[in-house]
Amino acid sequence: MSRNKLDSRTAWLVLGMMAGLGVSFLWPHEPTKAAVTDRGDKFALATVPVKDITIGGFRDSLDGVFVLDFLTGRLTGGVLNNKTGQFWHRYFRNVAADFNVNPEVTPQYAIVSGTTGLAGRGGVTPANGTIYVAELTSGKIIAYTFPYAEARGPIPPIEMQPLHFFPFREAVQAQ
Repeated sequence: MSRNKLDSRTAWLVLGMMAGLGVSFLWPHEPTKAAVTDRGDKFALATVPVKDITIGGFRDSLDGVFVLDFLTGRLTGGVLNNKTGQFWHRYFRNVAADFNVNPEVTPQYAIVSGTTGLAGRGGVTPANGTIYVAELTSGKIIAYTFPYAEARGPIPPIEMQPLHFFPFREAVQAQ
């Protein structure tokens, strides 16, 4: 009788393991996504999701890299072509002008990125990601977007567009 109980337990264990593996195989998989940001004294660097599509079980994703120069207030970036390994898409924006930076006050910037998946408008397809730039002396955060489409070769630099902003504090007055 004890041999029968042992066989029964083993069968249930094997059946449970097979059921668990089957469920884990069929369960939708969520890929881990992380943007990267780093900074120095005079610039900051951030990666931004550009495209992330899955067709027929094959996933195609691409990131861009953007640099914010604290000295000039210029945001520049590029996206590598995943077939040639060259930057075919390049972007720029003068964020100092967007923040109305007072020339008498040293601006203090921060930059991060996020995934927004904005809908296209007017035949323009925006990238999946958005760049958020904050400036301490103005007390504002501005969200920037940029278009992305597959290209057959390098394209001229494109100016990024601000989406919207919000104030997070009172602006600092020059003394």
